[in-house]
Amino acid sequence: MKVYLGIDVGSLSTKTAILDEDNNLVCRTYLLTQGNPVRALQHGLGHLEKLLPDGAEICGVATTGSARYLAGVIVGADLIKNEITAQATAALHYMPDVQTVIEIGGQDSKIIIIRDGFVTDFNMNTVCAAGTGSFLDHQAHRLNLTIEQLSQLAMKSCNPINISGKCTVFAESEMIHKQQTGHCTEDIIYGLCRSLVRNYLNYVVLNKDIVAPILFQGGVAFNKGIARAFKEELKTEIIIPENHEIMGAIGAALLIKEEMKYTKSFFNGFNISEQDYITSSFECEDCSCFCQIAQLSLDGHILASWGGRCDLWQEAIKA
Repeated sequence: MKVYLGIDVGSLSTKTAILDEDNNLVCRTYLLTQGNPVRALQHGLGHLEKLLPDGAEICGVATTGSARYLAGVIVGADLIKNEITAQATAALHYMPDVQTVIEIGGQDSKIIIIRDGFVTDFNMNTVCAAGTGSFLDHQAHRLNLTIEQLSQLAMKSCNPINISGKCTVFAESEMIHKQQTGHCTEDIIYGLCRSLVRNYLNYVVLNKDIVAPILFQGGVAFNKGIARAFKEELKTEIIIPENHEIMGAIGAALLIKEEMKYTKSFFNGFNISEQDYITSSFECEDCSCFCQIAQLSLDGHILASWGGRCDLWQEAIKA
């Protein structure tokens, strides 16, 4: 059986998805990156190998996500694609008439505008955590709640409290103040969800035209309170697709399947899960830009370098 592997290595989670020739999801993994994308990728591939059906042959590999270049070198990727393309490809596969994609992950959030099956506009926010999953995780931990419990409580709110969404520090201070003045936890939590949605609409969407159908993708879509807040703010249905948390990996797998019809894959195999890769960086002094260059090494040999404004150190990979 020929199968195709998509890998999405993000700041908080590392996802893999394997599709067959009919685009069916054969198996998948979802692991926390925990600040070590190399180790998370190795663990994910090690687990994926155990899930793979007997006789399955990896015929193509694509990487995406914030660590897509690093992951691409390690696995021998046949294709390295940005998150916008991967997320849009998966969305169009799930719903061909989708017009808007809302994607919120652990450290960044995106808006993707699609018209007639093509991406016409997009925007990303990677600066403020107030509109991302990491802020929700932090507040859940502070309240001694799981994300599932946070979601359930948000759905019970009847009188949500107004909380500023401009800054995580101010938002947390307001939450603490509201708790101290006796407001119920359900209303505080849903107020936080509404705050995150307003922050997204103000700083990510800006003046872009949001048109239905709207897909809500990314790990934050697990939180029903956020979906409820989007529905109330936008006054339209918010569709959460199956496997919404791994849509980037699915999109990467779909993209590589189209690329590999007449080409043999460079996939390095699952044994890479046992290799001792070393990452390092240095400041290039060749010109006045002083670029920070990242490198990946194995057994003392540099496999790849990237991160410069020019191609001086870009040895093994292309964007």
